[in-house]
Amino acid sequence: MKLSFAVLVLLLSGIVARAQNTAYGNNPAAGHYQSVRGIRLYYEVYGKGKPLLLIHGNGGTIQSFHKNIPFFAQQYRVIAVDSRAHGKSVDRSDSLSFEMMADDFAELLTKLKVDSAYVIGWSDGGINALLLAMRHPEKVKKLVATGANLWPDSTALVPSLWQQMQKGYQENKTRQFTDAKERNDWKVFTLDVFQPNISLKALQSIKVPSLIVAGDRDVITTEHTVAIARHIPKSWLWIIPNCGHATLIDRADEFNRKTEEFFRAK
Repeated sequence: MKLSFAVLVLLLSGIVARAQNTAYGNNPAAGHYQSVRGIRLYYEVYGKGKPLLLIHGNGGTIQSFHKNIPFFAQQYRVIAVDSRAHGKSVDRSDSLSFEMMADDFAELLTKLKVDSAYVIGWSDGGINALLLAMRHPEKVKKLVATGANLWPDSTALVPSLWQQMQKGYQENKTRQFTDAKERNDWKVFTLDVFQPNISLKALQSIKVPSLIVAGDRDVITTEHTVAIARHIPKSWLWIIPNCGHATLIDRADEFNRKTEEFFRAK
């Protein structure tokens, strides 16, 4: 695997090689599998109360929420999921799309007998949160999407990242991946090269209250985040100063508190 591709996988995960001394994502006491749309989706449940679905970003896992789960588990039934083709949710098929993932989450909630849930999505998870509200509106009470984009180009992603992604794709597109992990990493990487493809107009179908978040130094351009918020009828916009893409890690206390205030607001 070329270094440029390996580095890009880390970049897209939204986690820059931070040590995580936590059992989240590998906790037998909280972990479960559920058969969902042809795969076994892995999830962990913490706390009691109203259901809260957590959706991580590209290349991430449940561990991405290690600074958020303890806070929200005090008041909510937290359902943290390894997305399709991520972590323990193995998917050996060739195809992957955000729409597939959103449909996975909707069916998971149905099988858990959850009529609707609060949703927090980070990065690719933010895209999934928006699509879940668009494709399965009955499943979402309120959503928080941080670091989400609607399409893959240099107007949505900062140009330097977009150029890195294009370089990584061009350098590896003709390779024959024989290792299962490499094939999966490539599938997950190319997801963000070619997707999502959501129009601003389509966001108008989201009727639930939505908190749209990004750091002012995010890999998602501020202009793109503002446009997302402006096209969702019941949206609030929060641009966090002096913060990059990892809003819910680097500013965890503030993120947790403001998200809780948003969920509680009438």
